[in-house]
Amino acid sequence: MKKWWQKEVVYQIYPKSFQDSNHDGIGDLQGIISRLDYLQNLGVTMLWLCPIFQSPMDDNGYDISDYLSVAKEFGTMEDLKELIDESKKRNMKIILDLVLNHTSDEHRWFQEALKNPDSPYHDYYIFKTGQEIPNNWRSVFGGSVWEKVENRDEYYFHSFGKKQPDLNWENPQLRKELYQMINQWTQMGIAGFRVDAITFIKKDLSFQSQESDGVDGLVKCTKTVRNQPGIEVLLKELKEQTFQKSDCMTVAEAAGLHYDQLDDFIGENGFFSMIFDFKHADLDIASGSEWFKRIPWTIEDLKNRILDSQMYVQKSGWAANFIENHDQPRATTKYLGQYDRHSDAVKMLGAMYFFLRGTPFIYQGQELGMTNFKRTDISDFNDLSSIDQYHRSIEEGYSAAEALEFVNLRSRDNARTPFPWTHEKYAGFSDHLPWLKLIDNYQDINAQNQVENADSVYCFYQKMIKLRQKSQYSDCLIYGKIEPIETQNKDIIAYRRSYNDEIIDCYYNFTNLYRKEPKKHNYDVILNNLNQIEWDDEIHLAPFQAILLKVRGE
Repeated sequence: MKKWWQKEVVYQIYPKSFQDSNHDGIGDLQGIISRLDYLQNLGVTMLWLCPIFQSPMDDNGYDISDYLSVAKEFGTMEDLKELIDESKKRNMKIILDLVLNHTSDEHRWFQEALKNPDSPYHDYYIFKTGQEIPNNWRSVFGGSVWEKVENRDEYYFHSFGKKQPDLNWENPQLRKELYQMINQWTQMGIAGFRVDAITFIKKDLSFQSQESDGVDGLVKCTKTVRNQPGIEVLLKELKEQTFQKSDCMTVAEAAGLHYDQLDDFIGENGFFSMIFDFKHADLDIASGSEWFKRIPWTIEDLKNRILDSQMYVQKSGWAANFIENHDQPRATTKYLGQYDRHSDAVKMLGAMYFFLRGTPFIYQGQELGMTNFKRTDISDFNDLSSIDQYHRSIEEGYSAAEALEFVNLRSRDNARTPFPWTHEKYAGFSDHLPWLKLIDNYQDINAQNQVENADSVYCFYQKMIKLRQKSQYSDCLIYGKIEPIETQNKDIIAYRRSYNDEIIDCYYNFTNLYRKEPKKHNYDVILNNLNQIEWDDEIHLAPFQAILLKVRGE
């Protein structure tokens, strides 16, 4: 059965870095409102806002101190209502980033828990009594998951930063409060949620130490707090008490999920509308929390991870397709390496993921082909995990230069540099020194240079969106089945989309070399990132060519 959210094209906004309107170097809601015409012109239908809630911003908003207030840096609740209304006028919906695993340590609940161990709020979090650290689990951001409570023989638990205490999902009263909050947001006109770190809400309640996996004597907590047995009971209740009531769209950040769990998560009665699968995003490292364990990879590895995921997801439900987000480096640099500024290659990469089966997500700046930066000193980084990974790399025996290289390659700050609107000072993002250093190449890669240039990456994204959303091929490209096409070249990714009698074959050449693939049908070209195409009894793919070919009715 078709669902309304299958037809969306989502654009992810990192509010702090999108557009500053009040001259403080920090992006805000009025800044987003001022750029809605740009987004409407691009063609996207939904905006996902990274957290805009009240927060001390220790982890850039993923540490919420009040779920029902807007952070003062970003504006007011009135600004948010205006953003919802103005977006609606332009046929764009809004989804929010929902952080349910933890709050800020400045949240009223946690402050009450610290003040009074007998308070009902004490049981909203996970505390352990004792004079020693309860176990050897390492947090995602480094160091122990346990932090000592001042002046008490007690520790609180945090899977992420120490200013992000985990909520105790075993407590029904806490769950009830969270559900009420979610329902308030949907009543305000929010169309759905990206649900952050949701596979962390169920812990191994034995809290036993495990065998260490690092020189620090600790073990990564993902083995004991992510995707644990019993999580399905909590997620079913969450859906029934909230999302199901308003038919809203939900996309789960479901790291650590196994494909045999997909039916539970996104099947006919699944907990969520769709999930992000990170297997292709983390193909260059051994684990998302160990950037110094680099892994060599090939285009064939990328192809297998993406198409395996597509085939598994297709059996159960719907995919949320992405190559970039606020937690990942830029896809251009990661997947294209030395060709990250080669416009044909950037367009080819964009098309490869955009026409997969599922809802496409575009991260701000991706539509311009933004690249990674090259920082020369660890003091240039703001991201907590980047700073932790730098120090852990040195602890593990790497030099400072090697540690900096690991962090440059993977830092979340790569995606968080202020949006380059123009080539002027501060890139049109602000007239004040921005909160995070701009990327050096903003004078070349910016929106002003691309919006009116028909050959730009931006205009190619515009063309792809139009083809998926508003063409005679839309049904096939949105709802069609997907299957891999076997290629004779390992560095070509190819797949077939089919719907009723319509078939579209998609080929992507990831090399700077000419390649040939067998031609099995007579075709009409419906998308080509280059000006020419050659074929005889074979398809001749030029360097970095992306083509969508509709099979002609025989």
